[in-house]
Amino acid sequence: MTVNFNKASITALALAKVGNPQRGESLKTSKELCSFTEDDKDMLTLAFTKPFRNLDPYCFHHSSNLELNEMHSYACTIFDQQERFLTYGRKIARHLYDQTKHPNIKSGDLCIAYIEGIQLDGKAVSAISIVKSESLFPFLEISDKDGDLHLTTHNGIYPEKIDKGCLILNSGREQGNVVYTFDKAGADANFWVRDFLGARAKKDNDFKTKKYAEMCVSFAEDGLPGDVPTEERYRVANDALTYMAERDEFDVEHFQEEVLKEPSLVENFKTFKNQFTDEDGEALEDKFTISKQQAKRAGSKIKGVLKLDTGVIMRFTPDFVERESDILERGYDEEMKMKYVKVYYHEEL
Repeated sequence: MTVNFNKASITALALAKVGNPQRGESLKTSKELCSFTEDDKDMLTLAFTKPFRNLDPYCFHHSSNLELNEMHSYACTIFDQQERFLTYGRKIARHLYDQTKHPNIKSGDLCIAYIEGIQLDGKAVSAISIVKSESLFPFLEISDKDGDLHLTTHNGIYPEKIDKGCLILNSGREQGNVVYTFDKAGADANFWVRDFLGARAKKDNDFKTKKYAEMCVSFAEDGLPGDVPTEERYRVANDALTYMAERDEFDVEHFQEEVLKEPSLVENFKTFKNQFTDEDGEALEDKFTISKQQAKRAGSKIKGVLKLDTGVIMRFTPDFVERESDILERGYDEEMKMKYVKVYYHEEL
């Protein structure tokens, strides 16, 4: 999916202060929608859309019935009855407050915005942006008062430092909507995604390609025996991603035959794969349509670097891997009592 925010525009905004009930803190919600000027609209739109660029899609989920997911229900009501935005904005704040069941969860300021004009695969859709800021940042203001300049200090929300957020798009409602979310507290603090949103990764072909590519890179780095040299690990990872880049469909049996080939390598891969699961603890599918974009992104994560304890660092490229057996030589020098790496080349570049 391709999301574009260039024509997006905020049309409504509700506010709340969400405390932690485990520490006796309260919940406060705005009585009226927050007013803002036309001059502020562009800045607010950017603040409530920018954090969601380049994120992987999620969707609302419920183990028995999607309609029982509170956030899915609230979002659908808002999309269908925009005049009830304030009422259901309060319900969203209350739901977050009720899900704050651990004393370590920080209190914070909650902003709930209605955004129109977001382009999803070229189609205009509306969205609900929910952001929570758990920290206030100081800033200075110089003002002209009584014929002189005065410096005033303030504490406020810094848009670049928002701690948690989600963007709910009015698309794919029957499958749980398209949801983009982040939590800068890290994966361990999963109450935002699991307890508050009730969301999980959208397991489309992008997701499957990304996870398989990540697993292949991880296998090359950590799943091979310890005595396998760095250049061989890089070759395995590079061959795996080249396979994805050159084919439209992924089949794990064909992948093992074409890329891994050696029986011992295939067995190592099968063992590693059986231990690899997605965010929900589920095994990866063995057949799917490859997403070229995700396969290309994964290529940048290959660590083709050999670091030696003598301070030498060698970086490998795909071209090198194809010729590695002809131009690189490893050995052990008996006189020096040290290992060595010899590389042949024509000219320095």
